[in-house]
Amino acid sequence: MSHSTGHEKRLGREGITEVAPFGSAVYSREELVAELSAAFLCAEAGISNAVIHNQAAYVAGWLARLRDDRRLIVHAAAQAQKAADYILNRTAAE
Repeated sequence: MSHSTGHEKRLGREGITEVAPFGSAVYSREELVAELSAAFLCAEAGISNAVIHNQAAYVAGWLARLRDDRRLIVHAAAQAQKAADYILNRTAAE
């Protein structure tokens, strides 16, 4: 569901609006955003403890591909929060 928020008519993330080959930097960033968003949604739903280790390993795997960008995790987390908020139909005022 998090990937769907990247569509150009929703949040317009590069990893969805552009064709990116598996394992590329763009693909890896989108996977990181989607997994972080899923983690935020699991926490919101109260199911984070059941899947936290799998999520942490998945995020670490994608981060390993993108080690050269020190700002990446902050940017990805911000994009993930926007995706989670979109899914939860939250506005900036809430």
